[in-house]
Amino acid sequence: MKADQFLLDAEAKAFDREHRRKIRFNIGKYDAAVSVGMKLYDQHELARDRGAYLKATVLEKLDQYLLQFEAAFTARGGRVIWAHDAAEALAEIGKLTKARNAKTVVKAKSMTTEEIHLNQYLESQGVESVETDLGEYIVQLNGERPYHIVTPAMHLSKADINSIFVKHLGTKSTDDAQELVLTARHLLRNKYTAAEVGVTGGNFLIADAGAVAVTENEGNARLSATFPKLHIAVVGIEKVIPKLTDLDLFWPLLSTSGSGQQVTVYNTVYFGPRQPGEVDGPEEMVVILLDNGRTTLLAQPDKRAALRCIRCGACLNVCPVYKNIGGHTYETTYSGPIGSVISPHLSGLPEHKHLSYASSLCGACTTVCPVRIPLHNLLLLNRKQSVEKGYAPTEERAAIGLWKWSMQHRWALDLLPANIKDWTLGRLLGQVGWSKRRAALAVAPASFGELWKRRPTAR
Repeated sequence: MKADQFLLDAEAKAFDREHRRKIRFNIGKYDAAVSVGMKLYDQHELARDRGAYLKATVLEKLDQYLLQFEAAFTARGGRVIWAHDAAEALAEIGKLTKARNAKTVVKAKSMTTEEIHLNQYLESQGVESVETDLGEYIVQLNGERPYHIVTPAMHLSKADINSIFVKHLGTKSTDDAQELVLTARHLLRNKYTAAEVGVTGGNFLIADAGAVAVTENEGNARLSATFPKLHIAVVGIEKVIPKLTDLDLFWPLLSTSGSGQQVTVYNTVYFGPRQPGEVDGPEEMVVILLDNGRTTLLAQPDKRAALRCIRCGACLNVCPVYKNIGGHTYETTYSGPIGSVISPHLSGLPEHKHLSYASSLCGACTTVCPVRIPLHNLLLLNRKQSVEKGYAPTEERAAIGLWKWSMQHRWALDLLPANIKDWTLGRLLGQVGWSKRRAALAVAPASFGELWKRRPTAR
């Protein structure tokens, strides 16, 4: 079961001191940058309020905004494909690559394409899929999934990356970070001009303009979308914002919360394929609007706030659980608090219900969310739903049932001798792992009721 494997992996990572050292070092750098970046805001809390309001407004009328986007985008020659699930999205991408007789696809960092496992699909179709974001390129070489929503190779040190390059690319060993970057840049440069198809995600879908906004720090997304003759953007349906002018709110919220920057280095708005008189851009642009469980979450008013997420990664960086067990332990596309909230709805509650229990409920994630998603409350609602659906483990249900009965029949509990109580308590706590690294708990020899009866009579 996934829950059992999660516990094994979590324990292994939690006691891996080298892993924790790397993560704390890398997240520490982000924390310092974000702390400085927040000082650029005059009224950050007001910006959060506005961001939360706009995203909530869109979710209430999501169908209307999506149709508005489609109408504006197709008016300039773009094409929109609605994909109910990952299988439909992959099938449509397969048709598009076959029509172009594509041998190579260059791909910018995109969590939605990770969600549908696009690289594996293209590989099965005989198409080379090349990640062009440096972090994604590194983890692709190493046969891994992204470790973090924003920073795919956060778990790797400079020495680790050098070893990966030596092993997979046959490069000369070096401890010069700039040399490692230049090596990747040199190897990727020819891929852009050779690829028939470029794939990106989309940070925002702009309803009134019919455009896709992509934000990045390396420029690789621009190259992936410009050189190939076909640009495919795979975007979740929840990424809509009402107006082009709303970017002046969301771009800084995303960049400052995610990396401490005032704005990211490259912010591009794609309005469709190359128009008459334009000198660059793709001949054809297709936007795939991906549902893949999002409407399931949208249909739950008490949980739909999770769809406000702008994928800044701030909740991961602040989460004490994530910082100890790492991103790969979750075995999902989206890790950390936001992953624990949405994965059970996108990928199935029975398989991912355990993720909602992987939280201290400290609320730090809610505190830093730039669009005020009440993440710790949503984790509790997921737990509630899993119990109501009957997905709680048999041992847990038995333990809670026994506790409930004993509380309703206090006299029976008082009849049991202390050693029997200790044994029962030890068994129950052992089921949840309490006693694994803690001293055993012992029940008091006399209950409060018994002590009360023995008290001296007042004179």
